[in-house]
Amino acid sequence: MALVPLSYNARSLAVRWGSTMLTVVSIGATVAVVAGVLALEQGFSTLFSSSGREDVAVLLRPGATNEGMSGITREKAEVMIKTLGEFAADEQGRPLAAAEMYLAVRMRKLDGGETNVPIRGVQPMSFEIAGDGLRIREGRRFRQGTDEIIVSDRLSRRIRGCVLGEVIRVNTTPFEVVGVFEADGPFGSEIWGDVDRVADALNRSVFNRVVGIVGEGVDIDEFAERLEDHDTVPALVQSERAYLAAQTRSLSTILNVLGGFLAVIMGIAAVFTATNTMQAALAARSHEIGILLSLGFRPLPVFCSFMLEALLLGLLGGVAGVLIALPLNGIETGATNFDSFTEVAFAFRLTPRVLASAVVFALGLGLCGGALPAWRAARLDPVTALRRH
Repeated sequence: MALVPLSYNARSLAVRWGSTMLTVVSIGATVAVVAGVLALEQGFSTLFSSSGREDVAVLLRPGATNEGMSGITREKAEVMIKTLGEFAADEQGRPLAAAEMYLAVRMRKLDGGETNVPIRGVQPMSFEIAGDGLRIREGRRFRQGTDEIIVSDRLSRRIRGCVLGEVIRVNTTPFEVVGVFEADGPFGSEIWGDVDRVADALNRSVFNRVVGIVGEGVDIDEFAERLEDHDTVPALVQSERAYLAAQTRSLSTILNVLGGFLAVIMGIAAVFTATNTMQAALAARSHEIGILLSLGFRPLPVFCSFMLEALLLGLLGGVAGVLIALPLNGIETGATNFDSFTEVAFAFRLTPRVLASAVVFALGLGLCGGALPAWRAARLDPVTALRRH
């Protein structure tokens, strides 16, 4: 069975460059919007999933889904840190574990409006647990027991007062910003201070979580089973990676649903544009199709030829959409994490997965738009088609 040469389709697209460009722009715009939403979701989810560690355990109150909903008394936190043998120890024999407090404070953004910014009260061992994941870029660490704080560099570009030397008022307590740090994960959207001073300022009497590095050979799943029904200190135990991955579900779901909605609405318009282009090509090429059928080309090769042309249109639209979306890669933005209701700063990430999804989506739009014209072209009667000019 002879196939119609590919050059025939390429020449057809070039000759009808006006309608071809209209279709490419329509598909490209749709692909760019969908790719942008997917890049937003990838930036948010990657921020959490890429920074979690399997050797760090997060202990929460049983039944809590995040640390904002958790509450651990000071007495229980002390027992957890000092008596649980699963935590590793430093060179001085101190457990590599810390109790932390987490709460959101209302702050004004540089571009107007207000948002919830997470403030974390930490103990000295929190820095040892974070390790290289948290790096001081300007200034210094805060001193324990003082009204000093350090802020992330992302907040310094988005939130008022989050710069070195400024004073941030938490309730009625003024805290001086003595350092700016950078962090790869969600810590990069937080303010850190001494846990006791933060607790006094926020009128909090309980910690939110205990976090620590587990010893070599410790299985976190077994650790979790042991503390699930512990008589003294029952707790929900997860690895840091599993905990952070769970914190992305709500916003990731919303972004994926939004991307799907936009894909359907804008995709319908793009499909109609592609269909109109192929219908115009069919009307203008009926005589040519009659010649092809008279020369012995069967209806199936003619159908495949039109579908291939639609596929080329989709591919060109996909490439155009990716090129339009590329400048978004790395641009920082912020959104509310609906699991903690706090502002999270992150960057668009046009990953290979996003780019591949965008191109496949564009090919699908092209194929959907070309199906009806291709079917009509394959059903043309050669004699009738030859009479058309």
